[in-house]
Amino acid sequence: MTTNSDDSLLPHDLQKNDRQTKGSPEPDWPELVRKIRARTPARVLEGRVGAAYRTATQLDLRQAHAAARDAVRAELDLQQFGADFLRQWGLFEVSTEATSKDEYLLHPGLGRSFREASRFELLERCPPRADLQIAIGDGLSVTAVFAQVPKLLPSLRDGAKARGWTLGQVFVIRHCRVGILNQIGDFLMPTVALLLIGERPGLATAESLSAYMAYRPERSRTDADRNLISNIHARGVSPADAAVRILDLAAQMMTAKLSGTRLRPELPTLAE
Repeated sequence: MTTNSDDSLLPHDLQKNDRQTKGSPEPDWPELVRKIRARTPARVLEGRVGAAYRTATQLDLRQAHAAARDAVRAELDLQQFGADFLRQWGLFEVSTEATSKDEYLLHPGLGRSFREASRFELLERCPPRADLQIAIGDGLSVTAVFAQVPKLLPSLRDGAKARGWTLGQVFVIRHCRVGILNQIGDFLMPTVALLLIGERPGLATAESLSAYMAYRPERSRTDADRNLISNIHARGVSPADAAVRILDLAAQMMTAKLSGTRLRPELPTLAE
């Protein structure tokens, strides 16, 4: 991002470019600057008019901020997945002890345990001791869940099947925090538990998903016992690449019989 410093602090070519294109939403940047800007969704070298961003940049920031707020405040609605997707996966919803979005945001601990009715439903509908148990949590971005999960789940299912793993019944958690992995382990006892959860949105994107994983999670486990693959979105780690990483990491957990900081993941090098 630019600063409010004097134009004399800009490289000569950028000073000239900025003066020539004031008011233009698409400055004629040098090729080097274009390459830098293409490599990141961050707003770098945006240019300015006086001490302020250009109008187009200001409007873009306001739009991104509004999208981030909407992603956090939105309530989960399974129907957004579509009837065919719900039927294909047999998705059903359970809830944590947080009874509203406000309570969820103000009291994070409530999002780490299931309410009593949901515990019984999980035990009734989910076969225990699967090799890989996938859960979907709304987290801090419902937008990310609906944008990335439909692209990610088929690759995870096919990859697990190719490795000969049993896959648990996938379910969705309303008002979910990462610590819910421990209770998933306590109730369903999977070898590896995987939580796909919406990340806290920023001004670069509101559609970023995280994949938290743990080997045989249980009540006593902490953040140090989990692994994370983050930034799953169009400008970050693609769903296809994320699926490869998740499956490879799950295989490493099963072999090493551990997860978290004690595990040294051997993640694949992704293409440029």
